Order: sequence, then structure tokens, then C-alpha cells
Amino acid sequence: MHAKRLVGRGLFYLLVAVIILYTLFPFYWAIVSSLRSGQGLFSTALIPSDPVWDNYVAVFREQPFAANILNSVIVATAVVALSLMLSLTAAYALGRVRFRGRGTLLMVVLAVSMFPQVAVLSGLFELIRWLGLYNSLTGLILSYLIFTLPFTVWVLTTFMRELPKELEEAALVDGASPWVTLTRVFLPLMWPALVTTGLLAFIAAWNEFLFALTFTLSNEMRTVPVAIALITGASQYELPWGRVMAASVIVTVPLIIMVLIFQRRIVAGLTAGAVKG
Repeated sequence: MHAKRLVGRGLFYLLVAVIILYTLFPFYWAIVSSLRSGQGLFSTALIPSDPVWDNYVAVFREQPFAANILNSVIVATAVVALSLMLSLTAAYALGRVRFRGRGTLLMVVLAVSMFPQVAVLSGLFELIRWLGLYNSLTGLILSYLIFTLPFTVWVLTTFMRELPKELEEAALVDGASPWVTLTRVFLPLMWPALVTTGLLAFIAAWNEFLFALTFTLSNEMRTVPVAIALITGASQYELPWGRVMAASVIVTVPLIIMVLIFQRRIVAGLTAGAVKG
């Protein structure tokens, strides 16, 4: 029995090691490739023998990559703020207020998120152009809400339904309005869900490519995914993969730091409502 337990634990640790290797090795290889140039990009060595930082310097020197990062930060932050603000009020209405068609409306919200981006691309492009928002960060923020709002509304509604009804009843007895109940009673309890949905919405907006490519024209207004895709070598004979890897590492590190900082709240938000006590 003891031997079977040791074998089972060994297999479990082996599986965990394989999963970690499978998920982390591509990022490690991106770091290694970013420290190589020229013929060194074709090397299969796991550790670069002569690491160079030229790719990181070239990314900022040969294009407005700092401006592209700032654009992504502005767009993703604005999208998260608007998504959470709108979805929080919508979640209160869908999760705590009884009205006819509530379930149907929630299913419609979920169905909107199932449409592929390319299906709404042409219509959204006409809308952005009609509003005069083409090649602007405002146009990107408006378009990104299409795929972040349904997700945040659905998750926060599910979390809102799990909050104790006694809290709302006590607030109503004390004369609190629905807005006060939402902001003073429910909001402090929803921070784990807000952090989780906000971070996932931030990552989705940060990595979005199709809308950013379609609705921007100049290099100064592009976000980092488009800027990385358009990186080219200094000449037609130079491979740009080292610079692409360097840019990818630069834009991935902030996301990793954010996940590590909010790790506990993310876990709490993902497991909230899973067990009723």
C-alpha cells in the first residue's frame, strides 16, 4: 500500500513537471532567442553562449514601440474600467432584481460573446468610421467592449447571485437605496471577482490583434500586438525573429507580474461560489 502511494505521488509530480515544462518552455525559448542575433538564431543550444541585447535596443530604436506599449496600456485600462463599471450595474439588475425576461436577456448577453470577431468586423468598421473614430484609441476602446462586456457581465452576475440575500434585506431595512446597497454592501465583497474578471479582460484587450489591425493606420496609434506583427529586419536579408522575440518578452513580462501580484485574489475569484456553506 505504501509503495502504491509512493508510485502515485511520483506519477503526480511527473505530470506536474511535464505540464510546467510544456507551458514555460515556449516563454523561456523566446527569452533565449531574444538574446541571439544573426546565425545564432538557428542554434538549438538551451543557453546562449554569447548573449546580446541588441534586439531589445533595436525594438525601441527603429519604431515607436514605447508609444505602442502606452497605447496598449491606455486602451486595456480604459476597457477594463468601463467593462467593470457597466457590468457591475448590469450584474446587480440581472442577479438581484426579478423581472420578466431576465434569463433570456442573460442568454442573449452570453450569445453575443460567441460571435467570432470577423463576423462583426465589417459592420463595426462602418460604425467606427461613421463616428469619426478611425485610427484613434477611442475607436479601439469602443470596439473592445464588444468581447469584454459579455464576459464580465456573465461572471459578475453569477457571483452576484451567490451573495446572501440577508445582506440586501438588512440594507433595505436601514433605508439604503439600490445604488448604496451595490456600492457599500456588495462591492466590498466582490473584489475577488472584480480582480479576476478585470485581469482576464485586461489580458484579452492587451492581446487583441484583429480590431487593432483594422481600426488603426499609423504606427503611432497601433497597439503592441500589431506593432510586433509588423516588425521587419533592417534589410530584406535579415531575419526579424530576434526582435520579435524581444518585443514579445517585453509585453509579456508585465502580464506575468500582474498575475503574480493578484494571484490570491484571482484564485478566490475563480473559486467563489463553487462551494456553499
